Amino acid sequence: MEAKILLLIPLAFLCEFIDSSLGMGYGTSLTPILLLMGFEPLQVVPAVLFSEFLSGVTAASFHHSVQNVNFKPRSKDMRVALVLSACSVIGTIIAVFLAVKLPTRVLKAWIGGIVLFMGIFILLTLKRPPRFTWRKITTLGVIASFNKGISGGGYGPLVMGGQVLSGIGVKNAVAITSLAEGVTCFVGIMLYFFLKSTVDWSLAPWLMAGAVLSVPLAAYTLKKMPEKSAKTAVAILVILLGCLTLFKTLS
Repeated sequence: MEAKILLLIPLAFLCEFIDSSLGMGYGTSLTPILLLMGFEPLQVVPAVLFSEFLSGVTAASFHHSVQNVNFKPRSKDMRVALVLSACSVIGTIIAVFLAVKLPTRVLKAWIGGIVLFMGIFILLTLKRPPRFTWRKITTLGVIASFNKGISGGGYGPLVMGGQVLSGIGVKNAVAITSLAEGVTCFVGIMLYFFLKSTVDWSLAPWLMAGAVLSVPLAAYTLKKMPEKSAKTAVAILVILLGCLTLFKTLS
């Protein structure tokens, strides 16, 4: 157990670095990794939500400070973030109450399926993504937050893709996703906290430390990072992780 605990900080650092640079990859990658390491869903998901709440808010602040985004009170970026955050409350509430009632085997299979879908989704939206409307971004906000609340992942790929298709710049979309995802995670944390008799928070401090440490480097890297090749690598990684999680659960 001690050896596994020591791996949590570098794993969280790497996954959050990718997430804060591309707007996706933290929960989607880290959740199945932790499940494959032998941790239980109700250890993993609340801890991922807690660490990403802190890192998401921190990342949004750093992105604003290096001018990747404009989060002034009346800016377009702030309005989009608020819309996504509002949509997120509904999906997260539904997800948390469902997560604590599902059998462990079912929850692991759900997580594996979501991760596999997210990897495929990233690949499909590299060159010819679907057309975007405000109705779609509202729907994406609810669905993505549901995935986040129940699995710890799946938020970034959906919300990032929707924003880019709406005409929002990639750098702005990354920062907006970080802020909206932080709010989504906060809602999930509060709900899990009130259900504390069934939740294990022991992983949270380790994941928090690794995730927050990666944020400044990720914010400065975003301006120079070759995004397309990085997204392809993330897509292949999460597809592999999704398949491995499903295989382990079903076998």
